[in-house]
Order: sequence, then structure tokens, then C-alpha cells
Amino acid sequence: MKRLFFVLCIVLLLALMVVSATMGAAHIAWADLWQSPIFLNLRLPRILLCVLAGAALSVSGASYQAIFRNSLTDPYVLGISSGASLGAAIAIVAGLQYTLLGIGGCALLSALFTIWLIYRIATIGNRLHSTTLLLTGVCLTFLISALVSLLMVMHQDKMESIIFWTMGSFASATWNGVFTLLPVVVLGMAVVLRHARDLNLLLVGSEAAQSMGVDVEKVKKRLLLATTFMIAFTVSCSGVVGFVGLVVPHCVRLIVGPDNRRVLPYSIVLGSIFVLVCDTLARTLLQPGELPVGSLTALVGAPLFIYLLYRNKQML
Repeated sequence: MKRLFFVLCIVLLLALMVVSATMGAAHIAWADLWQSPIFLNLRLPRILLCVLAGAALSVSGASYQAIFRNSLTDPYVLGISSGASLGAAIAIVAGLQYTLLGIGGCALLSALFTIWLIYRIATIGNRLHSTTLLLTGVCLTFLISALVSLLMVMHQDKMESIIFWTMGSFASATWNGVFTLLPVVVLGMAVVLRHARDLNLLLVGSEAAQSMGVDVEKVKKRLLLATTFMIAFTVSCSGVVGFVGLVVPHCVRLIVGPDNRRVLPYSIVLGSIFVLVCDTLARTLLQPGELPVGSLTALVGAPLFIYLLYRNKQML
């Protein structure tokens, strides 16, 4: 039954991709999709980028929540998305987008540094303290937001480009972005899915997982590296799209339970659906204008985060 439901979710995603392709300021009939330059050059790469970004962010969020045994963690709340956006902002200001390193490389380095810093601060002895982890991520998010704001004030000619990263948008989606993100997301998801059983054991506890043959530190580092790569390259293509990694895995667990062998693949599909729907609304609600997709995901994610924080206040 659950396998059938998963197939239906995939069919729903494909159907939404087709429907989204026909929506926008310029209406395109279904029969004319593959002959339309607007579809082939603008909407199709944008739709594919939404699907890839949604999958990357949601599966990363599910992975973080299992690693840290905390349902309140995700790439946005932990500050990793913001860290990647700071690297992208620095690249824009310094003109590095035209170099070999590029925006994606700067976002990656900044995200890696951010996750390393969070890991060092939140580790007490050999134990990762979830409360310290959450608070560190929130504090770093505020700090990074302040730094990005300073960059915008000091370089007002680059402000529009930097705002793209801080609010999230797929308006600049290109085939180059799709081809850059695709291998990173596919490889990253493969690594995470391969460790689904290990993530289940980590939910029991690091010591219990170690006793069952899991090299806990090695698995954590491997998963953190894979997810950070996905997040960094996603941010380099779409900017900061927050709360996807929080909302989707939480909803998936309500549907299929806590087993990561189900949570991870469902998160990939439902995350793609969530981001695609939000982006379709973002570009159609205020035609011919456009809303930042990050504002729509935050409208859903922020209230849910407050609810989860309230529900778990005894543990915090």
C-alpha cells in the first residue's frame, strides 16, 4: 500500500510539472509545449531546478534530523543555507562569479566552514549537544544576515544580485544551472540513501549505533559533507529557500513513520512537489510580477517551526 502511495506521489509530481509548464504570464497550450521557446528555454529549466532543489533541501533536512536526533534542525535553521549565501554574496561583490571558483565554489567553501564551525561549537566532549546546535545555528543565521546586509549597503550597485540570494528565486534558472546541480544532487542523494539504515541506528543513539557496527563519526562526516555539497550548489542556483528541510521530513514522518528507509525517498519526492508548487505560485500570483519563493516557503515553514519548538520545549 505504501509502495503504491509512493508511485502516486511520483505521478503527482510529473503531473504538476506539466501543469506548471502551462501557467504563467504567457499561456501555453499543452499541445504546443515542446514547440514553445518559452517552455524550452525558460520554464522547463526552471521546473527542473525546482525539483532538484526541493529534493536536495528536503533529503538534507531529513538527514540532519536523524544525525542530530532533533526534529527542529534543517539546513536553514542551522545556518548552513545562510552560510552558503554569504559566500555567494562575497563572490558577487568581489567579481568572482567570472572566475574558475565561481559563485558555487564560494558558496560551497562558506557552507563547509559554517558546518565545521557549528559542529565544533555544539560538540561537548564526544557528544553533539542538540540544544547548543540549534542555538548556534540561529545565532549564526542572524550574524550572517547582518554581514550580508552590510555588503549590500557598502555595494549598492550589487544589491539586486545579493537580494536574489537572500530571498530565494528561480527566476534566473538556466540549463547550465540544471546541468551543474544535477550530478551533485544525484550523488548526494545516493550517499544519503545508502546510509538510511545507519540513520535509523543513529536515532537510537550514537553508543547503540557504534555497538551495532556503525562507524558513527565516519558516517556523520560523510553525510554532512554530502548534504553540505547539495545545499551549497542549490543555494548557488536558487538562493536561500528556507524551511523546506524542516517542513517536508516532518510531514513525511506523519505519513509513513520514522523509518528513514521510507522517510528519505518520500522526502525527495514530496520536497520536489512542495518547492515546485511554491515557485509556481510565486510566479503566477502577481503577474506579471513575481514573489520570492523563499517568502512562500517561510510562510509555511516558520509557523510549523514555532509549533515544533513549542511542542518540544520540555526537551529544550
